[in-house]
Amino acid sequence: MNEGADVTEETARLQAPDGAGAAKDSEEAQHSRAVQDDLLLEQQLCFALTVASRSVVGAYKPVLDKLGLTHPQYLVMLCLWEASPRSVRDISEALAQEPATISPLLRRLETAGFITRQRMPGNERTLDVRLTPRGAALREEATAVPGIMMTRLGLTREQVGQLHASMMDLIAATRPGSEHAPER
Repeated sequence: MNEGADVTEETARLQAPDGAGAAKDSEEAQHSRAVQDDLLLEQQLCFALTVASRSVVGAYKPVLDKLGLTHPQYLVMLCLWEASPRSVRDISEALAQEPATISPLLRRLETAGFITRQRMPGNERTLDVRLTPRGAALREEATAVPGIMMTRLGLTREQVGQLHASMMDLIAATRPGSEHAPER
């Protein structure tokens, strides 16, 4: 550190008109407090996201129970309602999960009669996942879920869209090769 520069800066602060030096001291104190506040649990983004995620998934539970689905199973069904058949790998990529995490969900959905799993003709290594008529019909009941959840959470469709966009920016920022969140 350059001691001469510190003395010059301090002299300038003391000679500054209209309390500019005091203002600079105040700014530095505020910055110091802000840095210290950064370590408060209530200021942690990771903590807020964890609690929000757990709380939102918990709010889905009674709604999804009526459909006979858990939240992870609901996500798999959403994938299949968008496109069926799909490979296990395709579903796992869409859900940003490992195939080993998806496989037990698929077994339970098959046992419940919502999907079938078969080896893909011509490629025995690929498992083809398809909706059954019962699984396809469940989509009609599930169309009520987003509206119910917006009401339960006290959010408008616009607010949900904004939250979703922010979460997608965070996800993108954590992907390998990303230096920061995308600009909008």
